[in-house]
Amino acid sequence: MKQTQPTKFVDIIGFPMDLGAGRRGVDMGPSALRIAGIKQRLENLGYVVSDLGDVFIRNQERQTIKNTKLKYLDEITRTCELLAKRVEKSLDQNHFPLCIGGDHSMAIGTLAGISSHCKKNKQELGLIWIDAHADMNTEETTPSGNIHGMSVAASLGLGSKSLTQIYGHTKKIKPENIAFIGIRSLDREEKVIIKQWGLKVYTMTDVDRKGINFIINKILKELKSRVDHIHVSFDVDCIDPSMAPGVGTPVSGGLSYREAHLLMETIAECGCMSSLEVAEVNPILDTKNKSAEITAELVASSMGLRIL
Repeated sequence: MKQTQPTKFVDIIGFPMDLGAGRRGVDMGPSALRIAGIKQRLENLGYVVSDLGDVFIRNQERQTIKNTKLKYLDEITRTCELLAKRVEKSLDQNHFPLCIGGDHSMAIGTLAGISSHCKKNKQELGLIWIDAHADMNTEETTPSGNIHGMSVAASLGLGSKSLTQIYGHTKKIKPENIAFIGIRSLDREEKVIIKQWGLKVYTMTDVDRKGINFIINKILKELKSRVDHIHVSFDVDCIDPSMAPGVGTPVSGGLSYREAHLLMETIAECGCMSSLEVAEVNPILDTKNKSAEITAELVASSMGLRIL
């Protein structure tokens, strides 16, 4: 894979989704990130940024739960289809899609759109999943029925056909092209699936032992050797909640402020990230928009912001 400079045209796509999560408020994440100046930060780096607005999502008060193992399935599948279409269009225009959420069920839509673009152009897709959770549940293993915990599994073709067949094809990505970073909370059945599929998972224990610099450089080197498009999916709960409290599923012992920045700065130095999404900013649980501010800073780091 050739190293290239990041695309200069950035499309911001909002996905104010909270139907996939267990707590309210994350639907305000896109607004919080805009208030934190995410567009201005990228423009200051020389990008031409277009804010394409939000995918319209009906709120929970207008929904009914038909299946407690797949909560709000119909609206999630409908809106993920719309998101996939927007993401694919952005890539087809040689733009860089930056998707801001919203809960992490949006990854089902973003990966569907990216995968469709890659298939058309005979490109191989790679995924760096930065999260406290692996989101590898299905409707058979989920303890909660919350679809934001099924995003990677669905993108691999596991679970409900309603999720796996979003945007027309089942398997969006190959398991060997996925790398997880910062994992520290897994359900019992997720552990079984991860081992069965041989997925590359770097837990917080690995980060402690090996260091974030070693891990991200190893991942980038391996992915660059065999994929053409690297998508980064960043869940804010990967950061320790002492720094980023405004997330729906906080887990102690996450990435430090500097570890998170070094991670994103190293991705920027690679010049090989072709799309990005940030998920799970929840202003209701935040303090003075702190989590959104940190997230906006990290997005800027991933797009080229440096101390010197």
